[in-house]
Amino acid sequence: MLLSISSTLLFTAFICYLVATLLFGGAVHGKKEQEKRSHLRFSKAAIVVSIIGFTANVGYFVTRWLYTGHAPVSNMFEFTTAFGMCVVGAFLILYALYRVPSLGLIALPVAIIIIAYASMFPREVAPLIPALKSYWLTIHVLTTVIGEAILAISAFSGLIYLLKVIDVSKRSMERFWLEFILYTLVVVIGFVAITSYFNATGYEASYTYVDKEGESAAITYHTPALIGMHQYDAQTTEAFEPLVEVPAWINAKKLTTVIWSLLAGTVLYGALRILLRKRLAAVLQPFVQKTTLPLLDEISYRSVLIGFPVFTLGALIFAMIWAQEAWSRMWGWDPKEVWALITWLYYAAFLHVRLSRGWEGKRSAWLAVLGFAIIMFNLIAVNLIIAGLHSYAE
Repeated sequence: MLLSISSTLLFTAFICYLVATLLFGGAVHGKKEQEKRSHLRFSKAAIVVSIIGFTANVGYFVTRWLYTGHAPVSNMFEFTTAFGMCVVGAFLILYALYRVPSLGLIALPVAIIIIAYASMFPREVAPLIPALKSYWLTIHVLTTVIGEAILAISAFSGLIYLLKVIDVSKRSMERFWLEFILYTLVVVIGFVAITSYFNATGYEASYTYVDKEGESAAITYHTPALIGMHQYDAQTTEAFEPLVEVPAWINAKKLTTVIWSLLAGTVLYGALRILLRKRLAAVLQPFVQKTTLPLLDEISYRSVLIGFPVFTLGALIFAMIWAQEAWSRMWGWDPKEVWALITWLYYAAFLHVRLSRGWEGKRSAWLAVLGFAIIMFNLIAVNLIIAGLHSYAE
């Protein structure tokens, strides 16, 4: 019963975020003076619907927690939905402080994409493995995800800044990279689309392979196997023959999913370009013209000031304490540990150049967006491709 309620609440949150995105679009589009009252009504409606959605999202989290008996952050579905929830929570707090509707036009669609991405992973509740049976699961993971969500707001503000100041009518490297950022978001939508398609068709193909410990293991693909596991052998009749075989430390099944996502996302991006007859950045630019650049720069910077220490606590300090308790060592150069350190060093460098060299405005915006790309690489690529101690997050 609780699990069913939890799923319903998550779906409700998803729909509310979608509706709120449309309302925020109405709040920021147009420049005429007489439209101010209409924009204000749209803004109020959008924030009310966003709060309703966030409340439902928290309800999902609490009811799933009550059902499982532990914080629902132990696998990819749970962690990613928690991340989407925290992104919206961070946005609502900053909106209360700064009242920037265009921030919702970026934050909410990203939260929608994150939740849709999470829904492609198994939702079943399974017993925790021994290493996860600790209160540090809740402390470490929740603190990390809250820190990453606050840092994400910095990137959203930076992206709005770039959309406003970059001239997309002229060919330049800035225009290319701005469009590439939007392309990557479409690729995540492509992941959702291609995974949904193959799930709907019930595609399955089983293989045996040799894992990194030299042991025989089995794996089932749910998309045609473009990449084969180390020393694979097909167990399903007429299974797709992988195009290439990779070393044991790479999860070929997940790499295959990434490649399919890139293919689907590229096709979807091409279709949007043909339909809209302009770059995605050019489509979004009219929605960000009413924002003020100094305010966007302040939001971006303050988000890093708040998010960085929270991330430091969760991803490094609490993580090392738990690692000592679970594996009798504080640091082991596991891929997730290494990438957490890279993320921390990046944001430390961000604050250094901001404070000591005065990197503000456009340069700071680019740094904020790149920081979010590093976080998403950790969430998607490291989790999906590289095998490590954190690979329980299936």
